[in-house]
Amino acid sequence: MTRNQLKDRIRGLVKQVYSTQAVTPEEAVQYDELTKFPELKSIIVDLLTSGYDNFLESIDWVAPRPTTFRINLKNGQNFYLLYGKRSWIAQIEGKKYYLRNLPEEERAASSIAQILRYGTKEEATGEEPGFEPPAEETPAETPPTEETPPA
Repeated sequence: MTRNQLKDRIRGLVKQVYSTQAVTPEEAVQYDELTKFPELKSIIVDLLTSGYDNFLESIDWVAPRPTTFRINLKNGQNFYLLYGKRSWIAQIEGKKYYLRNLPEEERAASSIAQILRYGTKEEATGEEPGFEPPAEETPAETPPTEETPPA
């Protein structure tokens, strides 16, 4: 392999890698907040890896100050990302993780993995599988009783 062939091959591989990591127009429409807030994408990639699209349903901008985002997962669960003065804060199941610290970021990622394991929320039908309501019972007929009028 000559030097020029090697350069061409490396250029092709670089283009291929960068094209798979770039934000596609469909993704930009689906997650409009990622284009408005580029720092948010890096936080989501840190927490969910670059394959985050497999797990996210949508991203909602909940509050302007402090800037708060609701991250809706495909299994019906959600968590919040808040932009604080010093760092991003992940609020997962009521617990706050300050993402500036690596150990807390790792705990936040494991908490997200835990809520992803919950599975999908099923519609509550009020009946358990295998549950059969009892047959309606009719009260036994009793003969009418005569009441004496009060005196």
